[in-house]
Amino acid sequence: MNGQLFYGDCLTVMQDYLKAGSVDLIYLDPPFNSNRTYNSIYKDETGKPLPEQVDAFCDTWELDTKSEEAIRYMPVLMREKGIDDATVELWRLWMHALRYTRPRLLAYLTYMTLRLMEMRTVLKPTGSIYLHCDTYASHYIKVMMDAVFGHDNFRNEIIWHYRRWTGASKDFQRMHDVILRYSKSGHATFNVQYQPYADESYIENTVRGTVDGKLVRLKDESGNPIQREKPNKGVPMHDTWHDINFIAPTAKERLGYATQKPKALLERIIKASSNEGDVVLDPFAGCATTLEAAHDLGRRWIGIDIAYHAVNRVIQKRLRDRCGLIEGRDYEVQGVPLTIEAARDLWERDTYHFQQWAVEQVDGFVTAKRTGDRGIDGRLYFYLPDDKQIQSMVIEVKGGKSVNVGVVRDLRGVLERENALMAGLILLEPLGTAKERNFNREIAQAGSLEVHGMTYPRMQILTAAEILEGKRFATPNVAAGRREAQPRLTV
Repeated sequence: MNGQLFYGDCLTVMQDYLKAGSVDLIYLDPPFNSNRTYNSIYKDETGKPLPEQVDAFCDTWELDTKSEEAIRYMPVLMREKGIDDATVELWRLWMHALRYTRPRLLAYLTYMTLRLMEMRTVLKPTGSIYLHCDTYASHYIKVMMDAVFGHDNFRNEIIWHYRRWTGASKDFQRMHDVILRYSKSGHATFNVQYQPYADESYIENTVRGTVDGKLVRLKDESGNPIQREKPNKGVPMHDTWHDINFIAPTAKERLGYATQKPKALLERIIKASSNEGDVVLDPFAGCATTLEAAHDLGRRWIGIDIAYHAVNRVIQKRLRDRCGLIEGRDYEVQGVPLTIEAARDLWERDTYHFQQWAVEQVDGFVTAKRTGDRGIDGRLYFYLPDDKQIQSMVIEVKGGKSVNVGVVRDLRGVLERENALMAGLILLEPLGTAKERNFNREIAQAGSLEVHGMTYPRMQILTAAEILEGKRFATPNVAAGRREAQPRLTV
């Protein structure tokens, strides 16, 4: 089996599943604007973008309680990972400054530094890492990579220059990304890549000799300069790549990600810093271009993504349809609970991750903010007949055994406050008979939604066991081109 696809936070996956020194090459294109990514996926699946007023998919980079805890613990963790005291002190001073000037950037750098330290752990001594970033954060990320991997292990700042459609701007058009290349040590695997000679470069390849004490270019009997045999490989590739364009929107490669990178770019990186049979890791797999490129080049691969929508899409469109791979024979999927015991274990290990799994398993989109979500863990979107405005079901997830009827009352309040049409409650554990009766009484008071003769309870409950059995919330689902009656609320 040559491939592994993990559903989960790459930090947890690397800590729990990957052995130290087991990976030959890491490529990552980490998230910075999650709103753009989620909107592009959803629009591709439904034909409609997410409503602009929905704040569920704002960027996750906020200084919440978890980020603050990580910032305080970072110096201790850095020392445990072998980072010198001078660099740790630089982190402390720098983070203090960013806290008051760029707090969201501080949250992002904290998130990334925790994961970069684990990436260094799983890399082999001959391994390399390529981090893809744009100009907004590349200089900050480089400082952190110097700290984690060592300044002496910095290898290249690759400039990927591309062509794409541009619009009016008051600035020079931004037409490049930055790819930072670091190695684990001074003995990294590197296979020289070549690019064609420019025509004008051949004149420098002519044969020279001495005539009457002077160095001159030798000529043949016809008077033409004698040239050396031109190498078939070309010249060693430099660190500015301008021969790979950004994927066109209509290209067959595209899977609906606004930030998707072309396969040719990943093939070049994989060829340069790994050999056949080596292990390639993409900890932010997204649409899994890295995995397809690694597979086609005879490498083993590991992909990780924290979004169930992304993992599901990778399995269906990338691994099955494009690569023709079969789960269980060519690759395995890990981290997705398949039993109620696994769901309970996920709840115990990572409550937020369980909430993500539950929301995305029912085709919802998880709320990005971990705190201050006002009783909303996610939303399930749908649209009504003859209505261009996307509607939503707000979703709340509860895992404890002590859930009481007050949860339903609070969710009713959220339903009215958010002006949503529907609300769903996901429970880890089933309700007892008496409690279920009380819950249903409260749910009934929320009324129902009637669409084209179909009635949908405005409030609904699902348990983890029911989700695993394939049950989903009942919401309007309108076929394309079919006109439906306008909905009416009944109480």
